[in-house]
Amino acid sequence: MPPKKARIKDIAKLAGVSIGTVDRVLHNRGEVAEETRQKVQRILKETNYSPNVMAQVLKSRKRFHLVSLLPEPTEINSYWQKHPAGMARALEELDPFPLIFSEINFDMQSEEDFQKKTSTVLDLKPDGVLLAPIFKSESIAFCKKLFSDKIPFVFIDGYIEDTDFLAYIGEDIFQSGRVAGQLIDMVTPTKKDILVVNIARNIQNVHHLNNRALGFLSYFDKSGSNKGKKINISIPDPAIKTIYAEMDTIFALNPEISSIFITGSKSYLIAKYLENRKINSINLIGYDLLDENVKFLKTGVTKFLLGQRPEEQTYKGIKKLFDFLSLHKAPDKMEYLPVDIVTSENVDFFLN
Repeated sequence: MPPKKARIKDIAKLAGVSIGTVDRVLHNRGEVAEETRQKVQRILKETNYSPNVMAQVLKSRKRFHLVSLLPEPTEINSYWQKHPAGMARALEELDPFPLIFSEINFDMQSEEDFQKKTSTVLDLKPDGVLLAPIFKSESIAFCKKLFSDKIPFVFIDGYIEDTDFLAYIGEDIFQSGRVAGQLIDMVTPTKKDILVVNIARNIQNVHHLNNRALGFLSYFDKSGSNKGKKINISIPDPAIKTIYAEMDTIFALNPEISSIFITGSKSYLIAKYLENRKINSINLIGYDLLDENVKFLKTGVTKFLLGQRPEEQTYKGIKKLFDFLSLHKAPDKMEYLPVDIVTSENVDFFLN
């Protein structure tokens, strides 16, 4: 049989103190003699005491209101269709607890809409916020308001330094760019050129894509064998007409391009272009296991996909917020998730 779990009254008996004294030590409140405090803490450690989370939270009867502010999941932004599954899983596990959850979405192509939705979030007076800080300057302003209102917030998909965030769950963005650089270096002839494509209206303000590109390019500063040109372009919107015009121009000016790195989840747009233009000699690498991306991975148009585990990001983000609010348990500030390297040979493993 497993060992019996120690209870507060067991700790009190071992320490020769009252249950109230143990409770004051556990929650760091009230006056307790230092010698007594150290004795209780030693017994807590020796017995591997852990609180009954459910009992504590249910007893408090405090109803927490969590709010997520993420991009609107659309056909063109289908990466964000995967995040609700992680949120649903977390909320199912937290179902016994008094918890309200609100989802607010913003237009990923509009800083103005993001600002509008931040006001909506603040009007809800949440206890905690799960945030994808897509637009850097607008996110900084929002985080300052959250901090001023003493509302803890957790980042997913990217983080912004110096914003007093509670935690971040996701990839090491800069390092994942370097991983992509190493992969492309392995399949690109030494003297051929490499193209980096950012599909974003204002790349300098979309910090996670910008940081991936910087990480990718940094790999070639002191590493790798490729000596060709590194061409970095930004396509302002995902419309097919715009994609084709930009790519036709870049190929006309740079006929030695052998590999392409897409910094975001829309590699299928470039894959469609390559397929329609019958360009078969390009090594294409992008992000995320979207249905369209996987299709081109399986047909060989795309060489690699890098997975970010979006469901795991939202699941852990909600759990960290709840634990912090209910138990005053400060989480690890940075939780980097693995960068999944997906090929046509192992993709089905990640889809199951």
